[in-house]
Amino acid sequence: MSDRPRFALRFISGKYQGGEFPLRMNREIIIGRSSDLDMVLVEDMVSRRHAKITTTDADILIQDVGSTNGTFVNGEKISGRARLAEGDRILVGTSIIKVVAVDAQTANQSEAEARRRLEAGAARQSSSAGRPMSGVIEEIPLPDLLQLLSTSRKSGVLTIVSTGQVGKIYLRKGQLYFAAINDDFALSPQKAIYRMLTWATGTFELEPLVEMQVMEEIQESTEALLMEGVRQLDEIRNIAHHLPPPGSPLAVPTPLAGRLRDLTPSELDTFQLVLDHGQLQKVLDHFPGSDLDCAQNLVALMKREFVVVP
Repeated sequence: MSDRPRFALRFISGKYQGGEFPLRMNREIIIGRSSDLDMVLVEDMVSRRHAKITTTDADILIQDVGSTNGTFVNGEKISGRARLAEGDRILVGTSIIKVVAVDAQTANQSEAEARRRLEAGAARQSSSAGRPMSGVIEEIPLPDLLQLLSTSRKSGVLTIVSTGQVGKIYLRKGQLYFAAINDDFALSPQKAIYRMLTWATGTFELEPLVEMQVMEEIQESTEALLMEGVRQLDEIRNIAHHLPPPGSPLAVPTPLAGRLRDLTPSELDTFQLVLDHGQLQKVLDHFPGSDLDCAQNLVALMKREFVVVP
């Protein structure tokens, strides 16, 4: 059939999370709050007529149709028409929607059936209406999520739970102004954000903004923070195989393999932290600079056998 869908829209965050809508070829789909549209999203931040998706045999195109809060693709607010591809993420209201390859079950659904399933899913989640944006970071990595929240000028407290740790990022109209992990305020907010950007699994939830008084707010732009965070993430991944797991003990051998005066001041500070704390994670936590700088120092110290894993 010429209109058989090859792709679907999967809701990965928001009140319709878990729902899928098939994108049949050679047709237009109007998205909005009005009950007579093709895809109805009932929430305050969605306009009555919000966006239009046009499919052809070759392309999937999306355009905003004069919505109040805008339509975003991969963190960028669209003004004209934008081409969509598999893996792209769309933000409409508080719903994050991912373009995915359609599976057999969704492909065989009529649009009417897809609408009914979306409505039923939203009804099941109605008890969490006060927590409108949530999901898993395996579906939308934290850098992409923060880019979306920043560009759409969202306010709130983004809570991320990953491997037993709880991170919180505070946003005011899209600007990140504070962050903490496990309520440890000794860790600088920039360092907390950079560390959270390395988390590859876990859940997130955007809660209403609770204004927090802090001694010093983050001054860097969200874009600058994300660029630096992604750079550090790439660098850390490149050297991660040289480091033991975070909970590993570290020790200083005797006798030393070299002279302390040959170390840089930063390496000497890291050496002192190994003496004081004797565990990789604690050394990272107490190092005054970034996790990347500390990790690079540790790799250099371990290669020269100033530091060993006992």
